[in-house]
Amino acid sequence: MIGKILGAGIGRRLAGSNRGLKGALIGAAAPWLVRRAFTPLGVAALGAYGAKKFYDRRRARRTPPLDL
Repeated sequence: MIGKILGAGIGRRLAGSNRGLKGALIGAAAPWLVRRAFTPLGVAALGAYGAKKFYDRRRARRTPPLDL
């Protein structure tokens, strides 16, 4: 029940100005996507994604600008 309420809120935010069927479909799919994303493989993939983002930001911050 809580998942459906949270899914409705997520659907409303993601649908934006296109309220109606699009928001309802996104809201209905949100709990299913969350359950699938937090499997051990999903957690590993999210961790790898986060580590890559951290690495890229750190590398961009360290790279000096080119003077041409």
